[in-house]
Amino acid sequence: MIKKVGVVGAGMMGAEIALCFARAGLTTILSDMTKEIAEGGKKKQETILAKSVGKGKITQEEMEKTLANVLPTGDINDMADCDLVIEAVLEVWEVKKSIYESLDKVCKKETIIASNTSSISISKLASCVSKDRKDKFVGTHFNSPASVMKLVEVIPGLLTSDETVNITVDILEDIEKVAVKVKDVVGFGLNRLFHAFYLEACRLVEEGVCSPEDVDKICKFGLGHPMGIFALLDITGHDLNQNVDQILFEAYGDRYRPSPQITRLVDSGRLGRKTGAGFYDYEEK
Repeated sequence: MIKKVGVVGAGMMGAEIALCFARAGLTTILSDMTKEIAEGGKKKQETILAKSVGKGKITQEEMEKTLANVLPTGDINDMADCDLVIEAVLEVWEVKKSIYESLDKVCKKETIIASNTSSISISKLASCVSKDRKDKFVGTHFNSPASVMKLVEVIPGLLTSDETVNITVDILEDIEKVAVKVKDVVGFGLNRLFHAFYLEACRLVEEGVCSPEDVDKICKFGLGHPMGIFALLDITGHDLNQNVDQILFEAYGDRYRPSPQITRLVDSGRLGRKTGAGFYDYEEK
């Protein structure tokens, strides 16, 4: 039974994943390279919850109770007694490998180690932990923004046990997510669909068919999406988008060729909301 959860990586995705568990009443350890960075992740959570308070969706007391469940740390050893630890760091093999090797040494033998990777093989990532823990390694790919979106892809690796998958699905359902089991292929299910869609949206703009603003209107008012594709891309971050495009391109060929628009945005430092500008500008008023 999962009672205590750890999340490694206090960026926007990691902070939001941790928030999902904290809202469900679970003690949640949020870690990063330093405690200050982890506390910054908790600040992001506070901002998200404060908006819900302002809209009357939750009370101030509920907000404070949720935040009390989040314990920021800069020491990965604090993950030692977690029942589930989810890695949510950069989509860079060397970074993830180092974290898994550390968790393998620190965590109790029963701990399930999960990855929020959006594209890297779970079986490959599981090679970073010891032989007797490979059956407890699984993919949990949350959809962005994780605090809002219901979908979580559950991806078993070659050696992941059915028990691990079942426990993972159960805890995700407990925190009111919709768990979908997906085969361990590059890009899984969501990103293969998502990146094919957004690359076509980029082509519409590149060919002068319509502007980013009008593409977003098509998404919202023609397809029923809660937000436009370019507004969403600005939230996910164009450095991440570019990295995943390259991984998909190498695996599947020309249908996932990276967009020149994304390359230009990355080269100019317009990575999205986190830098204050992407397809759109986000200057503080």
